[in-house]
Amino acid sequence: MPSPTVRLYATTWCTDCTRIAQFLEEQEVPFEWIDVEKDPEGLRFLERVNGGLQLVPTVVFQDESVMTNPSNEEIAAKLGLPVEGEGQLFDLIVVGAGPAGLTAAIYAAREHLSTLVLERGIPGGQIALTEQIDNYPGFPEGIGGFEFAERIAEQARRYGVEILSPTQVTRVVRNSKHLIVETDLEDRYKAHAVLIATGSSYRRLGVPGEEHLIGRGVSYCATCDAPFFSGQDVLVVGGGDSAAQEGLFLTKFASSVTLVVRRGEMTASRILADKISHHPKVKIRYHTVVKELRGDTHLSSALLRDLRSGEEFEMAAGGLFVFIGMHPNTEFLKETVKLDAAGFVTTDHTLGTSLPGVFAAGDVRAGSTKQVASAAGEGATAALMISEYLRERISQL
Repeated sequence: MPSPTVRLYATTWCTDCTRIAQFLEEQEVPFEWIDVEKDPEGLRFLERVNGGLQLVPTVVFQDESVMTNPSNEEIAAKLGLPVEGEGQLFDLIVVGAGPAGLTAAIYAAREHLSTLVLERGIPGGQIALTEQIDNYPGFPEGIGGFEFAERIAEQARRYGVEILSPTQVTRVVRNSKHLIVETDLEDRYKAHAVLIATGSSYRRLGVPGEEHLIGRGVSYCATCDAPFFSGQDVLVVGGGDSAAQEGLFLTKFASSVTLVVRRGEMTASRILADKISHHPKVKIRYHTVVKELRGDTHLSSALLRDLRSGEEFEMAAGGLFVFIGMHPNTEFLKETVKLDAAGFVTTDHTLGTSLPGVFAAGDVRAGSTKQVASAAGEGATAALMISEYLRERISQL
């Protein structure tokens, strides 16, 4: 027997209207959304059945019985439906709990959107592994990365955001009505909108000592960490635009900067290559690679190899910055949304992707600046864009 038809008299700003619409959609009950702010006849009907009052949401069932602002349980009892569906339906599922994802979750929850965050590691993402953040507004003395991440996660939970970690998302697909987010544990979550905020990872050297010394002299962001190396001799690994740009930035703080370049020339733009090669603080070692990083509690030196002669030699350094590229965490999206040549998610001016209802923000997005402050800003923007998208979507039901 087909489900009964329901008429829902509502407005786009009414959170209980949205709640009921979500419940009916989750239970696969056909219903008509009547926006009484745009439908004069609907408004007159609403006033008539409510004794002259404009009360929303008002639900009218197939037998013309009326309920004003009923609970999900009351609707289920009326229709003979179970209270719970096969899977919980969220307004928004955020994939990734870094600064972009958590900020988006906070803003979404404040917009009264039911929000779930799925994170494959620990809340905070890559920023949680950063020893010190000194370039985020509001923290003049700086703040530890882990503490910063914990604070954002705590704030999100205070607004009712559910954070599940570790949870690895394996696929995002759309069925006829919802977006479906699948995990490696074969859980399936339904949503009206999904935000991809999985970030990107710095390519690492993969040499002995690197993992141990990350945050202890080894860094992947000069813009973030350069002030820690004032007056020290530092190494920069890489020959592209990022290495040249960040190397030039480091000259404002370090005593000397040595570029370690695998090839026999820079791959950076001609202007950047010329500028850094003529800088008085910079020396470039071509045909050279890093073989090992040394130091107990902090980086003290690097073992280098000349690829032409095979000679290995040790160079003292207070810091080493790696700029050999980044790879976005988008493996699970290759068949879902459009990616650029490097694998980053492409978006429009609303941060929407090629799949309607799926948005992207932060380091995973093509064109992002890969900075914590801008990631948080993009998260806030994405949440507001998603809220507007959902209002328009509901009004079209």
